[in-house]
Amino acid sequence: MSRPNLTTSMATRLVDLFRRAGLAEGAHVTEQWAADELEISRTPVRKAMLFLAEVGILDRVPNRGFFLTRDASGLGRPNLSDNADVEQTAYFEIADDYVGGRFTDSFTAADISRRYQLTPRQADRVLSRMEGEDLVRRKAGGRGWEFQHVMATVDAHDQSYRFRMILEPAALLEPGFTGDTDAFTHHRQQQEALLHGDILLLPRAELFQVNASFHEMLVGCSGNQFLLDAVRRQNRLRRLIEYRHQLDRSRLANQAREHLQLLDLVESGDMEKASAFLHQHLNKVRAVKTGIAEES
Repeated sequence: MSRPNLTTSMATRLVDLFRRAGLAEGAHVTEQWAADELEISRTPVRKAMLFLAEVGILDRVPNRGFFLTRDASGLGRPNLSDNADVEQTAYFEIADDYVGGRFTDSFTAADISRRYQLTPRQADRVLSRMEGEDLVRRKAGGRGWEFQHVMATVDAHDQSYRFRMILEPAALLEPGFTGDTDAFTHHRQQQEALLHGDILLLPRAELFQVNASFHEMLVGCSGNQFLLDAVRRQNRLRRLIEYRHQLDRSRLANQAREHLQLLDLVESGDMEKASAFLHQHLNKVRAVKTGIAEES
């Protein structure tokens, strides 16, 4: 199963440390203290603390250091692997095995139960959830299961982003585009919450949904149901491969900031500039997630 990258993993250990130490809002957190407590060198600690500052859990004060922005007791426990729930764990293990090419054939609920050490009832619930998210379907005749056509390769992921680069910026230029003040406020609050800790603290599925629904909301404002249906389908298809990217939270702060910039442009009414900005945003994210260079 995929694991969080070093910075993300270290950041979760630091948050756990703050909670165990009972640190209060405004507590001075030094690199040396954290390194000593975790029995590691200061270099990975510093990188993780800079990330925590970027997502709003620590405040970095020049020439003074890092300070906790809230009581540690109010920090949810980071749980990137979702190991607290056996069904949630199995769900992501199945997803990772499929995306990693280790799960390619049809299967039964009994196979899932044996392979992921679930009870029959737990296996049924996991498969029902995946069926509800259009990830798996029952085989003809109802005997066994198979994966739906979902993205599991870099090339497919790249093509998905290229499709979105065509569709989503165009949606902002639709003649029927009408801003939704309530929706804008709701999604602005969600993106700001990401920059105040949620980037690290939210479970993978919820983090994906926050960002996917942001894009669906903007396209929905176009008034063109065909465009919205296409974006929703893309989100269903890319869900599994995107879950893998949620294990590395270190790059998501910039995405959240760009989402807020995009909202600013849309609310200002400068739709040409908003459309160009969205195209550039999707291109940058595509390059990060696929490793394929940005287009000029």
